[in-house]
Amino acid sequence: MHELSVCQALLAQVEQVARENAAHSVEKVVLRIGPLSGVEPRLLQDAFPIARAGTVAASAELVIEELPLTVRCQNCGAETAAAPNRLICGACGDWHTQLISGDELLLASIELTKS
Repeated sequence: MHELSVCQALLAQVEQVARENAAHSVEKVVLRIGPLSGVEPRLLQDAFPIARAGTVAASAELVIEELPLTVRCQNCGAETAAAPNRLICGACGDWHTQLISGDELLLASIELTKS
């Protein structure tokens, strides 16, 4: 379950941002995750309460926004949705595609509380 170590690294970033902004606590953490990020959102949600214990985000809510998988076709130039195990162009069916989005694991925003 590497999601626990992902949460611990995430919370290290959150604590740094909270420290830089003299925040008392963190209310919400928003992540954006693509299907090829290598992280399972449900397992991340399960690991978050364990990782946040004793941190400035001890009572924070974790919100996960799942991003779509999008490819650009090098043959016809179309940008279309794709499946994680089938990165072909949705317009012409060519397999010469470039991944545009879907492998992200981004810390999108943090809601801080100052005393």
